[in-house]
Amino acid sequence: MLASIFSDLDNNYDHTVSWRRYLHQHPELSFQEIHTAEFIAGKLRSFGLDVRTQVGGNGVIGVLQGEKAGKTIALRADFDALPIIDEKEVAYKSLNPGVMHACGHDGHTFALLSVAQTLSKFRDCLKGKVLFIFQHAEELPPGGAKSMIAERILDDVDYVFAAHLATELPLGKIAVGEGHKMAAVDKFEITIQGKGGHGAKPEDSIDSIVIGSEIVGSLQKIVSRRISPLQSAVVTIGVFQAGTAFNIIADTAKLEGTVRTFDANVRDKVENEINAIVKGVTTGFHATYKMDYLRGYPALFNHKEETETVRNILSATFTDEAIIPLETSMGAEDFSYFLQERPGTYFKVGARNEKDNTHYPHHHPRFDFDERALLNIEKCFVKIVLHYLF
Repeated sequence: MLASIFSDLDNNYDHTVSWRRYLHQHPELSFQEIHTAEFIAGKLRSFGLDVRTQVGGNGVIGVLQGEKAGKTIALRADFDALPIIDEKEVAYKSLNPGVMHACGHDGHTFALLSVAQTLSKFRDCLKGKVLFIFQHAEELPPGGAKSMIAERILDDVDYVFAAHLATELPLGKIAVGEGHKMAAVDKFEITIQGKGGHGAKPEDSIDSIVIGSEIVGSLQKIVSRRISPLQSAVVTIGVFQAGTAFNIIADTAKLEGTVRTFDANVRDKVENEINAIVKGVTTGFHATYKMDYLRGYPALFNHKEETETVRNILSATFTDEAIIPLETSMGAEDFSYFLQERPGTYFKVGARNEKDNTHYPHHHPRFDFDERALLNIEKCFVKIVLHYLF
């Protein structure tokens, strides 16, 4: 049966690529994926699946019930795009100005659709149920995973799995690993209120730029001096906006940054330290401030038993040499919410070839990937489903 399923995936490849390129041309931003969700739902219905739409927002779910009772396996793909100008010179370049699939979500979506299409032809052989989760808004906290889970989509699910295309890995490689593999992500915004004035008379002003600079420098010392060297944390300032002219002391300054951690206690400590530093510095300079601190996605934790199962399954499907360790990253992924609810694992599938156009990193305006990686994702998902349901 496996040979027949893989053959069907191979036969569907051209359709999968054309679907992926269509979505690449018509990207939609997080929480705005109306037409994308409609397209996905239409395809799932054409495969004969039970379909739910508007799940937690723009989420879509397809349900494939096997001939006999058994476990329920959930497979998840994300489908939102990014606010990036597509600079590729390809026929399927984005037609939505300033919006682009620059992280492979279009590939995830249609690899999973192809799996749904193929498995629907073999439902008589399945003992259990497959839940195809198409998630909106992965790129923008609070994300789509949390709101979809809140609608109790995982109530009957035994295991949950997801794959991510990776241009940092060569085509044919699959990265698998247990434990914490992606960081929790938090975002903060700080508005400093000083007192503007003439650049020649600083004594009559409260310089928000000087205060902001002091805060930036102090925040960088949290990791090196307040967090154990045996723990991991990142504090990054990505925005510093202030001032209107060379000879005017700015009365306000705005800072925006991100915090990345793995350990919950470290996460709490970094937030407390940021609050203490901002309060102390602004008070010392006779300014006031406002701070908004957003707790984003939790750290992604791959469960040991399910990760080992997937590693063994994929080693038998591909080769031992193809399966490599999944490196730990300070990037974030809201699939972490799913793994907090059910056992499972998240793995990466190599999508870089020898050509330069697939060497750009994720979120780059020239990002693209080797579309043959879609078949590898599909075969990974099929083998996982058959392991539990055949």
